[in-house]
Amino acid sequence: IPTLESKMLDGNIAYIRLFDFGDNAASELRAALEELLANEPVGLIFDLRGNGGGFVNIAIEVVSQFIDEDVVLIEEYGNGDRDVFKASGDGVALEIPLVVLVDQGSASASEIVAGAIQDYGRAPLVGMTTYGKGSVQSWIELGTDGGAVRVTVARWLTPKERQINELGLEPDYIVEF
Repeated sequence: IPTLESKMLDGNIAYIRLFDFGDNAASELRAALEELLANEPVGLIFDLRGNGGGFVNIAIEVVSQFIDEDVVLIEEYGNGDRDVFKASGDGVALEIPLVVLVDQGSASASEIVAGAIQDYGRAPLVGMTTYGKGSVQSWIELGTDGGAVRVTVARWLTPKERQINELGLEPDYIVEF
């Protein structure tokens, strides 16, 4: 399964569809962005439809391509403690006009990226309300018989402290695909 698809569209528009947030997603995204930006596109469509997520650290690296040195994620624990994650500050697509496509299949890491981009007004979200998977879970093994349980230990908030879990992200422009 490919990590992403990228191409130039009619009207000199760059297009990238990210399928997941696996180990190579951030580096492959950066390479695709550099290649497309060399064509001097007038805008970029970043497609996260159907992207069920992946690693949170990869999501932070991905959103860092579009947002410069700001808070991109807040992880809030049940006791009120918080961990704040910031963009890396070395993005290559910080200025290009951008739109982000989302749908009900956009979840978890996709929502982290889309939420930060939306909160900073970097780009509008277009599509349908996202899935609403904004929680951090720990895997706890139950003895030696192979059983286990996942326990939710924290929830993800966007930079403007919007809760993602069970609510999803409401797009700026609702469009059914």
